Amino acid sequence: MRVIAGKAGGLPLNVPASVTRPTTDRVREALFSSLGDLVIDADVLDLYSGSGALGLEALSRGARSVIFVEENAGACETIRKNLAKTRLETDAQVTVRHTSVSHFLETLSKGMGGTQPGFDLIFADPPYARDATTRRELTALLSQTPLVTALRPEGVFALEARDRDPLAFTDPPLWQSLRERRYGDTWLHYLTPAA
Repeated sequence: MRVIAGKAGGLPLNVPASVTRPTTDRVREALFSSLGDLVIDADVLDLYSGSGALGLEALSRGARSVIFVEENAGACETIRKNLAKTRLETDAQVTVRHTSVSHFLETLSKGMGGTQPGFDLIFADPPYARDATTRRELTALLSQTPLVTALRPEGVFALEARDRDPLAFTDPPLWQSLRERRYGDTWLHYLTPAA
């Protein structure tokens, strides 16, 4: 696995041992090609970060800031090693949060000290729905109001899911689909807050 393009393009990335399922180079390339100039000077939230590949790609392509959110301590250490290797945090604001996505979203709902952050791009690569627990994780993520309000008006929420994972939108839905793309057994869903 590597950074595909930008300042750190071509540099190999470390991958945490056995705790993640990294987004493939092909899917990352498609995602960032689709986003184009939206990445430049963007404030990015990378949920379920794993190796940090999505956030690192955003930094390499000119994002202003990235918050990596990852529950596994070993994966957080891998993100820090990848940041040191790529040297991408020298030109941007970078935070690695060792916490669950649900806990991080609770802190967002409290305004993180009174000010609600705004993100131009939110990436989420949650555990594929292999069992009831991981299916609930995806459903819970899509029902989080703090996630919706954290996205700036012209922002995009890019969600990766397996083709057998139907998106369980709330009723009324919090999100609307901009488009979907399939790459093998992986789907990329581009979402925006429902009107």
